[in-house]
Amino acid sequence: MRICFISAEYSPFAKTGGLGDVSAALTRYLARRGHDLRVFVPLHGQMELQGVERHPVDFLQGRTVRVGAHEFRFDVQTARVPDSSLWVYLVDCPSLFDRPRIYSDAPDEHVRYLALTRSALDCCQHMGFAPDVLHSNDWHTAFAPLLLRTAYAWDHGIFGSTRSVHTIHNIGYQGVFPAGQAADLGPGVRIERLHPADLAAGRVNPMRHGVIHADVVTTVSPTYAAEIRTPAGGHGLDADLRARGDALVGILNGVDYDEWNPATDRYIPHRYGPSDLAGKSLNKAALLDLLRMPAPPGTPLIGLISRLTQQKGIDLLFDTLPELLATRDLRFVALGSGEPHYEHFLRGLQERFPGMAVFYSGYSEELAHMIEAAADMFLMPSLYEPCGLNQMYSLKYGTVPIVRRTGGLADSVRHFDPTIGKGTGVVFNDFDPGGVRWALATALEWYGWPSVWRTLMQNGMREDFSWDTQGAQYEKLYAGATAAPA
Repeated sequence: MRICFISAEYSPFAKTGGLGDVSAALTRYLARRGHDLRVFVPLHGQMELQGVERHPVDFLQGRTVRVGAHEFRFDVQTARVPDSSLWVYLVDCPSLFDRPRIYSDAPDEHVRYLALTRSALDCCQHMGFAPDVLHSNDWHTAFAPLLLRTAYAWDHGIFGSTRSVHTIHNIGYQGVFPAGQAADLGPGVRIERLHPADLAAGRVNPMRHGVIHADVVTTVSPTYAAEIRTPAGGHGLDADLRARGDALVGILNGVDYDEWNPATDRYIPHRYGPSDLAGKSLNKAALLDLLRMPAPPGTPLIGLISRLTQQKGIDLLFDTLPELLATRDLRFVALGSGEPHYEHFLRGLQERFPGMAVFYSGYSEELAHMIEAAADMFLMPSLYEPCGLNQMYSLKYGTVPIVRRTGGLADSVRHFDPTIGKGTGVVFNDFDPGGVRWALATALEWYGWPSVWRTLMQNGMREDFSWDTQGAQYEKLYAGATAAPA
């Protein structure tokens, strides 16, 4: 099958979260399965490309793309994905993508990603690549299905049989821009194809148009697919999503176990698995020493790796973590960045409890792997969580996830029952400090029972969230979409 895949992020080259990880893992899986892919990603200014094999595509140099009144020149490079035979196409347009961050609140944000989307479609034409499936992701490339039906509909030789799949990774981000800039969609898109209520309200919503115009809409977990159909979870798009019926499908993200596996992890000093857990305690000792957090053996270590936003439930920790650190002998380490008041809280926690709490502002791939390998528990108290990946990483590493029952967390973590030894983590329901207090107290109680805790760890480590399982669902979905009549 021929697949054109467009994403704003792609790990390890450029990522801010799960979109980059999932884009890379899914396309690598599809390539291993023998599918013919063209993966298009912006050449962001801060991309990590040292040591990556790259080549200019000779016949894709000096191309132009029209976005409204703007015309941009771009070149295309290919880059080999590490440890893979897959090559991705990097769209090199410095005026749009050579910026300090992948995303911003600049007024031309929608222009940047419209240009990416049109560039990908133009490249398919120039290469003579006729995709069976056009797969777009999140708001950044959500206009792809509409463009396929309008501006590129004339090219029957390339796009006449193409079916569109749009994936919602997080519906909380929709890329809305003023209706006065609707002409930025460029040639071939008539304004009457845009959502009339949005236009009347003075806005254009890219994500809504992905939902409306894609042949199939997917999201990243079955529970999240149900949640976004409701007014509480749909962020204003619930009616559009309900209208799609069976064309909206929830597929839980998979995990790249080549990258996240304690038995082979290149970032950790001591490797281990479910039948030999000795390496985990050694990694814990190594991390505590690195972070200058002295602790007697057996002291519980709680980890958190997160974007620091309201969505992630950080508010619930304002009272609960100080209370816990003041009354229990434990250690806490956090890695992440985001809204200043959350960073201020975590920095203050470190100052108030020196040697017990450490906060690392920013992101470090090595430290993220070390935290997963060293921590006893992993905290994810999310308000909502489309899928989440860290809870699945944690399970593989024998790091017991403490999660709220929402989205992909509900689909991937089963509350443990110590009386029968079944379950994989601690799951709480109520989004309030009381729910977090109960969950932490429960986890710490079980931690005090070594045989029970070992069972809980091993249960999680034997779970399988590989792309061999999840990717097969995308293959089935693609096959169904392409078999359906236009």
